[in-house]
Amino acid sequence: MISLNSRLLIAASIVLAAFLGLTGVTLDKVFCENAENAVQDRLEGHVYTLIAATIIGEDKGLKLPDHISFSNPLSELFAQAISNDAKKIWRSPSMIEQNFLFRWALPPVTSRFEQTTMPDGLEIFVYSLGVTWDESEDVHDGYTFSVGERKDVYDKQVQNFREKLWGWLIGVALVLLAVQSVILRWGLAPLRRVINDLKAIESGQQTQLEGAYPKELAGLTDNLNKLINNERDHLARYRNTLGNLAHSLKTPLAVLRGEVESSSENDLFKRAMSEQVDRMSQIVEYQLQRAATSGRSAITARVKTLDVVSKIINALNKVYADKNIIVDMQVDESSMFQGDEGDLMEMLGNLLDNAYKCCKNQVRISSKVTGASKSGSSPDFELFVEDDGPGMHEDQIEKLLERGVRGDLDTKGHGIGLAMVNDIIEIYSGTLSIDKSDLGGSRIKVHVPLK
Repeated sequence: MISLNSRLLIAASIVLAAFLGLTGVTLDKVFCENAENAVQDRLEGHVYTLIAATIIGEDKGLKLPDHISFSNPLSELFAQAISNDAKKIWRSPSMIEQNFLFRWALPPVTSRFEQTTMPDGLEIFVYSLGVTWDESEDVHDGYTFSVGERKDVYDKQVQNFREKLWGWLIGVALVLLAVQSVILRWGLAPLRRVINDLKAIESGQQTQLEGAYPKELAGLTDNLNKLINNERDHLARYRNTLGNLAHSLKTPLAVLRGEVESSSENDLFKRAMSEQVDRMSQIVEYQLQRAATSGRSAITARVKTLDVVSKIINALNKVYADKNIIVDMQVDESSMFQGDEGDLMEMLGNLLDNAYKCCKNQVRISSKVTGASKSGSSPDFELFVEDDGPGMHEDQIEKLLERGVRGDLDTKGHGIGLAMVNDIIEIYSGTLSIDKSDLGGSRIKVHVPLK
């Protein structure tokens, strides 16, 4: 799912783009209107200049001096003066070759500003004004003065403005987006700190969320800390209760065992009762140990496998000192088990104890984390325990991995055995498999996903 920072940045970018886009369109429209008004004012001035320079002859013909700006054939201005009866016409040299007349026969003091196209396809702006020399004269005796200007001058001006306008707006947009990104990153920094603190809790570097948070997040972080502490307290109380229960059950079972041994019943009865009492003790121990397994939670820290293996190996070497067992330990420093350390010790303790019992004189244990560097794959915890003993038959393997108390519980000293180990691994969504080792005995493989 897209991150909060990306969501806010995308939303803000859309708003910013829409705002700057509307701003650009508005400024462009205002500039075009102002530029067009400027053209109109400029042409109006030229018209008045033309009127001021016009001389009306006795025949009411139009005469203009040769030195005015309209006299240049290459001028970008086009001028025309025409009587309202169209009998008297004056046109500037730039219009001589144009078989075209501007608007004429306008009433006095009436103006028109418009865009038109010359016969050669040239687009121009034209301003026309109707005048009469004597208010008492008939309107048909009046004149219409017109001045035109090439539209490409206006188009070039608008084009230059648009290039600068959108260039500046894009530049401003990029700067604002950069500033906005920095602001969003700064504003969301407390959320990233929460994530980093939770990762530190998972890795065992912290026990709770630390530091001061903004008041908007204080409620969240305080409740998370309470949840973490409550979960730990609950787990501790649960384990203490189970320990007390196990301790309480030991006494009644010991009494039963004593009564059986002191009973005057025949040996067959005593042996049967003793076996059932032992079986009850094993069942109680198995179920209590199974219930005490923590499992993995979102705040479970990762345990360094090498440290736990070293502790267990040191203890077992003392217990089985008479066998002079050679231990080949191939545990990566980076091998981490995400779960309760007690669960890992219980699992390794059973597997290694069985390996020590079954081996001739060699045990191998290896562990590593796989898949962490592969793109799109989750890391997995893998553990192998091997020995050079007689190994296991397939029918025996199936029996030992069944849920509940099975054959291994009837052998003194085996504890809860592989059945309990299998249950612990299943709680962590892992798998346990047994095959033949190249050492000659059994190889037990444990596979647990870390995420």
